[in-house]
Amino acid sequence: MKRSDKDQPLIDDIRLLGRILGDVIREQEGVEAYELVEQVRKLSVAFRRDADQDADRALKKLLKSLSGDQTVSVIRAFTYFSHLANLAEDRHHIRRRAVHERAGDTQEGSIEVALSRLRWAGIAPKTISQTLAGSYVAPVLTAHPTEVQRKSILDAERDIAQLLAVRDDIQVRAQLYNSAKDALTPRELAANEALLRARVAQLWQTRLLRYSKLTVADEIENALSYYEATFLREIPKIYADLEAELGQYPVHSFLRMGQWIGGDRDGNPNVTAQTLQYALSRQSDVALRHYLTEVHYLGGELSLSARLVRVSPEMEALAQRSPDTSEHRVDEPYRRALTGIYARLAASLKDLTGGEAARHAVAPQNAYASAEEFLADLRVIETSLKSHHGEALAQERLHPLIRAVQVFGFHLATVDLRQSSDKHEEVVAELLAKARIEPNYAGLQEAAKRALLIKLLNDARPLRVVGAEYSAHTQGELAIFETVRVMRERFGHEAIRHYIISHTETVSDLLEVLLLQKEVGLMNGTLDAESKNHLIVVPLFETIEDLRNAAPIMREFYALPGVAALVQRSGGEQDIMLGYSDSNKDGGIFTSNWELYRAEIALVELFDELATSHGIQLRMFHGRGGTVGRGGGPSYQAILAQPPGTVRGQIRLTEQGEVIASKYANPEIGRRNLETLVAATLEATLLQPTKPATKAFLDAAAQLSLASMASYRALVYETSGFTEYFFNSTPIREIAELNIGSRPASRKASQKIEDLRAIPWGFSWGQCRLTLPGWFGFGSAVEAFVNAEGKDPKTQLALLQRMYRQWPFFRTLLSNMDMVLAKSDLALASRYSELVTDARLRKKVFTAIEAEWHRTADALTRITGDKQRLAHNTALARSIKHRFPYIDPLHHLQVELVRRWRAGQGDERVQTGIHISINGIAAGLRNTG
Repeated sequence: MKRSDKDQPLIDDIRLLGRILGDVIREQEGVEAYELVEQVRKLSVAFRRDADQDADRALKKLLKSLSGDQTVSVIRAFTYFSHLANLAEDRHHIRRRAVHERAGDTQEGSIEVALSRLRWAGIAPKTISQTLAGSYVAPVLTAHPTEVQRKSILDAERDIAQLLAVRDDIQVRAQLYNSAKDALTPRELAANEALLRARVAQLWQTRLLRYSKLTVADEIENALSYYEATFLREIPKIYADLEAELGQYPVHSFLRMGQWIGGDRDGNPNVTAQTLQYALSRQSDVALRHYLTEVHYLGGELSLSARLVRVSPEMEALAQRSPDTSEHRVDEPYRRALTGIYARLAASLKDLTGGEAARHAVAPQNAYASAEEFLADLRVIETSLKSHHGEALAQERLHPLIRAVQVFGFHLATVDLRQSSDKHEEVVAELLAKARIEPNYAGLQEAAKRALLIKLLNDARPLRVVGAEYSAHTQGELAIFETVRVMRERFGHEAIRHYIISHTETVSDLLEVLLLQKEVGLMNGTLDAESKNHLIVVPLFETIEDLRNAAPIMREFYALPGVAALVQRSGGEQDIMLGYSDSNKDGGIFTSNWELYRAEIALVELFDELATSHGIQLRMFHGRGGTVGRGGGPSYQAILAQPPGTVRGQIRLTEQGEVIASKYANPEIGRRNLETLVAATLEATLLQPTKPATKAFLDAAAQLSLASMASYRALVYETSGFTEYFFNSTPIREIAELNIGSRPASRKASQKIEDLRAIPWGFSWGQCRLTLPGWFGFGSAVEAFVNAEGKDPKTQLALLQRMYRQWPFFRTLLSNMDMVLAKSDLALASRYSELVTDARLRKKVFTAIEAEWHRTADALTRITGDKQRLAHNTALARSIKHRFPYIDPLHHLQVELVRRWRAGQGDERVQTGIHISINGIAAGLRNTG
């Protein structure tokens, strides 16, 4: 089949959705509005395809002549088209996957391929089962200021995605059956198109933007929609696939979900003890309502009569305990038991969340004390069915429900806590000053801080003074810790497990959090006694310097008396979080990745020692974003490219911004993405595909890192006027005004790059299509390396080419740069540079960026041998080909509106247009978060 034939269904879907959108615009906005959209589209395509200068001039003239209402109308049209094109692309991805699977060509990243590779390597199912029993894999959803989609839009788009799937089924059926049986197909397709038209009209009439600032509660609700749509049903299917492959060997519940929303306080004053309580209550509500629904349907399905089939004594006892006394179900033990289970679950819902169950056969009563109690009742039903010829009845709904309860409990997802180290220091300093233990804790040297903290951890007495008045900050921080204790008792210990310390720079940063745990009873006893701490203290190493100090800090921490023994008693788990975003903003793409790699190797060496001496297990937590500049890129390749020994069945990674929607809004796509995490973890752990890099490779990477960081910092931190260029040539100021996150865009009220959060930094470069954090500095580094004094350029280049072929770390990094360059566009970026009013500054900075872009593109071509970008990523190349011509008008319109807004010529419609264009571009680029 030709590539064009393969892509034809995608083209057909895009045309269908585009035609429907055009009809809706014509019907609701008028023929003039529709024709204006078409005129902008044609000029934009001519500008992109042919670099047509006449089209460029005509486009600029047209855009400047548009009224505010016209501009908003055109921007809305192209933004909705971006959204619809994404849905068509997702459908095509699923379609192509199905084609491959039907042909027996299972794809890399699937559980099937991973287990086949393990079998070929002679690894027995029993070994895989044992590995999973000791594994912990968790994607962690976080809310960040780039999450631009409203839940109303996501819900409508899910409906459209489902209608596209139904349309596919109709067409597949038409191909399978003869024309006589196929007589209904045209009518079905017409009905399907009518429903699509209704949903597209709904989208057009639903506002894209929030008119009020997004609250933490809004972010929590947004995230929960993904559990309802995807995680609660798709994760049990992944486990079912593993069970089918491993046969008699059990599959431990190693794949879990994590959540930052409601617990991440770093730089977000809106997160409090109340939001943490709200997050866990809402999560529990979603989990319990899912279980109630499934139990209700199980009651309908398990209509088995005791007159026709026997049940186990335990099952009979469960039925007898039920408050269901209906004479109609007297011979139906499973139904009676499930009515009782439903009543207990409904009571649990009321107790834990205050919610009411949707249905009541009998009154809620006798609430479950824990998810384990509920699970035990389900197990009784399952065992009875299996031992009395009812196994088939257990497979469809009961078995997935049991797995869901094992994975999600009554808490749904583990909520992480996060706060900046300096905030903990403020609390400790105030506690010590009020207790007259130390008047100036913050002024102490590090050694003195450690000694004092260890002494306090070995003192059974609390620090708080009865009757003393504490600052609002100290009260708020202690309230968080106290709430954690209560929440863990209410929802289970899995509800909150990790406490992440942003900006970990010293050992005392870790000890302070242990002390605060002790203060509220989250650490039992003292450090020198048989104490346990309930929360894993997780350092987050973010900047280049922090990454270099990661292993030394952890070594010193564990060398302190009592620390290793405490961690061992508390479960022997040590998570360490690595920050991709800030390290990139600090040192550029190559240096960030290199220092992350070096930090991981050093940490593995340390924890190999601690595993031997104290049985302590290391788990890396990767703070990856959506963009490559923030650690983004395909998760499967990223996990396999980890340094040797860094996975070992243990990995957590963040999912952020638009990536959450693109990965998990569609249940089938979501399941595939979760599957890749499992497959990559298994392969990285058991096949150990990554061998230690040679000294020559490591030395070369170190040299590239030095030159790359020098080039990057020369531009970003040492070029006079660069900050002004950045704030003027990107829509960063307009992004900060957009109601797309509960967290401020900057840590401090300044316009310093150092204080700007890494997320809007990367997001802004994506909006102007320079994607600078994902590639800048590499071209100069390669040029310096190849032409190093006293070295043969051919030999130097050959070494880099060998590194690309043989070293997964280097290959994956270059592959990600390749993707970023493919998504960049210098012609569009030059339009944004025109927003910089200082012509000399504009020319100086843009010329430097443009030259480095060409150096980097040339370096990639010379090393990889690929003259075209995305030579090995046909899916993304196809996506760009079909989608980007329709994002271009949004860029042109955004530049025009930003120019008007900053010149004081705009009104509310101009600002609305800017914000909608930000949404549309983010949707079109997809991995922008």
